[in-house]
Amino acid sequence: MAEMKDAHVVVEIAVDAEHQQKIMSAMNTISAMQEHPLKEISNSPGHLLLLKLWQREEDLHGRKIASKETRMHSIKNDIFQLCCFFLMFHAFFLTILFTSSLEHDENQNNMCHKWWVPSILSICTSLVIAFLVQLKLFRYWKACGQLQREKNDNRALTRCIQELRMKGASFDLMKEPQNGRRMKSSSVEIKWRPITWFSQYLVTICLVCLTGLLFPVSRFMLCA
Repeated sequence: MAEMKDAHVVVEIAVDAEHQQKIMSAMNTISAMQEHPLKEISNSPGHLLLLKLWQREEDLHGRKIASKETRMHSIKNDIFQLCCFFLMFHAFFLTILFTSSLEHDENQNNMCHKWWVPSILSICTSLVIAFLVQLKLFRYWKACGQLQREKNDNRALTRCIQELRMKGASFDLMKEPQNGRRMKSSSVEIKWRPITWFSQYLVTICLVCLTGLLFPVSRFMLCA
C-alpha cells in the first residue's frame, strides 16, 4: 500500500496599497490606545486615586452650587412677598384713614389733634417690614458671595481634572487646584464700595424713603 503524504500548498494573497493602509491605521490606533493618557492613569494608582478624589470633590461642589442657588431663589421670593405686604398694608391703611376722615367731619378737630397715632402705627409697621427686608437682603448677598466662591473653586478644580486627563502619568501629583481668590485677584476690578452697597440694598432704601413720605399723610388727611 502506497504511503500517502500530505501536500502543503502555500497560497500567496496579494495585498494592495489600500488594504495595507487600513492595517497600518488599525495598528496605529491600537498603539495610540495603549499610550493614551487615560490608560496611563489607570495603570498608575496615585494618578487614578487623585482623579477619583477630584471627581468626587467636583460633584460635591456641584451639589453645593445647586443648594446655594435654590436658597437664593427662596430668599428672593420672601423679599418679593414682604414688599407686596408693605404696599398692601399702606393701601389698606390709607383707605381706612380716608374713610374715617369722611365719616367724622363733626369731630375733625379732635381727630386732627391725634393725627400722630396713625402716623406712629404706620411708621412702626413700615420700619419692621424694612428691617425684615434688609435681613433677607443681607442673607441673599452672603449666599451670593458663597456661591461665587464655590463656582471659582469648581472652575479651578475642573481645569486640574482636564489637565490630568490630558497629561496622564506625567501630571504632577503635588499640584493643587488654584484658589478662587487668587484667580480673581489676577483680574483687575475697580469697584467703589458706596455704589456697590447702594445697589445691593436699593430695595431697603426705597422702603425707608416711602415710609418717610407716608408719615405726614395721616396729618394731611385728618387735618385738611
